[in-house]
Amino acid sequence: MYFEMRTYTVQIGKMKDYLRHFEKEGLPVISRYAKLVGWWYTEIGELNQVVHIWAYESLDDRIARRNALYEDKDWLEKFVPVAFPMLVKMESKLLRPADFSPIK
Repeated sequence: MYFEMRTYTVQIGKMKDYLRHFEKEGLPVISRYAKLVGWWYTEIGELNQVVHIWAYESLDDRIARRNALYEDKDWLEKFVPVAFPMLVKMESKLLRPADFSPIK
């Protein structure tokens, strides 16, 4: 199992709008292609960030699912044009669980 941790920095003052838009337009679409493990936003430390983790069976599975997402009209027409202008920075890390990790 592979996990992808995505950290997005949202424009100051846009967090509520981003969260609302993701919940309404983004989550239903991306959930067709990936399994959500968790979703958080920062309150202490570096502010205006959302951190979300998605699970994939393998790297090939991730590639196929992300490619399908990038072709989904709902993603491209309803989510991306509104969401992406609210973002300042996007970061993605692929993670593998250690043998002793409670989440695998």
